[in-house]
Amino acid sequence: MKTQYFTSSSLDGFIATEDDSLEWLFPLGDVADTAYPAFFAEVGALVMGAATYEWLLRHVVQPEGTPPQPWPYTQPTWVLTTRTLPTVPGADIRFAQGDVRPVHAALVAAAGGKNVWIVGGGELAGQFYDANLLDEIFVQVGSVTLGRGKPLLPRRITAPPLRLRSVRAVGTGFAELHYEVPRAPAPA
Repeated sequence: MKTQYFTSSSLDGFIATEDDSLEWLFPLGDVADTAYPAFFAEVGALVMGAATYEWLLRHVVQPEGTPPQPWPYTQPTWVLTTRTLPTVPGADIRFAQGDVRPVHAALVAAAGGKNVWIVGGGELAGQFYDANLLDEIFVQVGSVTLGRGKPLLPRRITAPPLRLRSVRAVGTGFAELHYEVPRAPAPA
């Protein structure tokens, strides 16, 4: 069981524009050609921030002018938020706030031996990193720059550095990077 941050990023390190748009991402390639299908088959529970959840509500569950669609995940999903957000009928969605440690314990229990996916955003992944709970990072780096937006992982990670496990070209639009997150040495 691993806790993994799987996401896409622009070449200059942003996972979304300032207004949470992902329109830059979709023309770059087909998700079926990436590592995502194999990755997702091993996911037992998910966690995301409020902005990611609201993006899914707007663009997947009920895109403007269309009838409601089912929640795209069957796995239990936690949403970290300090606000009251709408629910999705029939979906196993749990809202939480505060320290990620107790949320992580619940995620691991619910995952049943499978992996935990930190869906987004970067600050949430950073909180799991800060708590020494992040095991791997998968980034599909796109062949675009955004100039500014929501950062990939707003943390300084230098000692120890991430360990590159693999690199793979996906068409002409992506480079998939897979990193292991080594544990920081315990304080003396």
